[in-house]
Amino acid sequence: MNISTTISKNSIENIAIGYFDGLHLGHKKLIDCLDDKGALLVIDRFRGRKLCTNEDKKILSKKEIIRLNFDDIKNLDGREFLKLLKANFQNLKYIVVGFDFSFGKNKSFKARDIEPLSGIKTIIIDEFKIDGIGVHSSKIKEFLNVSDIKQANRFLGRIYSIKGVIVNGQGLGSRELFSTLNLKSDEYFLPANGVYATLVLIANKFYKSVSFLGVRSSDNNFSIESHILDDFDLILNKNEKMEIYFKEYIRENKIFKDLNFLKEQISIDIERAKYLLNSEVCK
Repeated sequence: MNISTTISKNSIENIAIGYFDGLHLGHKKLIDCLDDKGALLVIDRFRGRKLCTNEDKKILSKKEIIRLNFDDIKNLDGREFLKLLKANFQNLKYIVVGFDFSFGKNKSFKARDIEPLSGIKTIIIDEFKIDGIGVHSSKIKEFLNVSDIKQANRFLGRIYSIKGVIVNGQGLGSRELFSTLNLKSDEYFLPANGVYATLVLIANKFYKSVSFLGVRSSDNNFSIESHILDDFDLILNKNEKMEIYFKEYIRENKIFKDLNFLKEQISIDIERAKYLLNSEVCK
C-alpha cells in the first residue's frame, strides 16, 4: 500500500498521528511537538457530520495534512502498519501520538509499542484536562448537544464554527419579519437547535449576527438562518460561502402560531445578541 500526498514524503521528518476531529486543545499538544518538517497523519474514519474538515485541520494546525483512510488499514497487523509508515516516510525521525493511541487490527497495539517495534523515536502525550475533565472530541460534541457553547469553545481553544453556502430561504423574513441569510451546511456537526449570538464570515469580513437553528414555525422545515446586526450592503454571488461562529447561546426554540409574536421574540433576540456580542460576556 502506498500513501499518496500532495507534498514530498521525503521532506517529512516527523508526524503526529490521530483522528484530529475538532482539532481541540488536546490535539494542540501533539501539534506543538512538530517542527517545520512535520505533518499530521489523519486517520480518516468518521462518517457523517464532523467538528472540522481536513481543510480546516490544515488551516488550524498550519501543517500539511496526510489523509489515510481507516478502511485501508483496519486489517493490518500493528507491525505491518509501522512498516507502511517507514516505507513511505523514509526520513522519519520521530512520531507523536496521544496516550490513548492504538493501532493494528482490533487495536491490539498501543502507543508504547511503536518505538520498540519500529525503532522510531516516539513522543507520547499525556491526556490534556480542563477542570479535571479530559479534552476529547466526544466531550465537545456533548457540550454542543446541550447548547453549552462556552464549554465547547473552551475545550476547542477556539470559537466553534460551521461552513456552507448561502441558499434561498422562504423570503418571509425580508417581507414580514427580519431579513436572514440561509446556510446549507452538510458536513459539520451542528449545535443543538436554538438561537445563538454569532459572528458570520462572508467574503473575508466578519459581521455580528443572531442565528437560528431548527424547525421553522412557518413551514416546519429545518433551517440555519442568520440575521446580520451590522450594516450589510454586500452583493452576494451565487453559492456564496458563509461561516457561522457560535459565541453564546440565547434560548431554545419556540413554536409561534402568530407572526406578530414571532417578530416580537426576534426583536428581543436581536437586542440580547447585541448585548452579548458587545460585552465582556462573549470575549
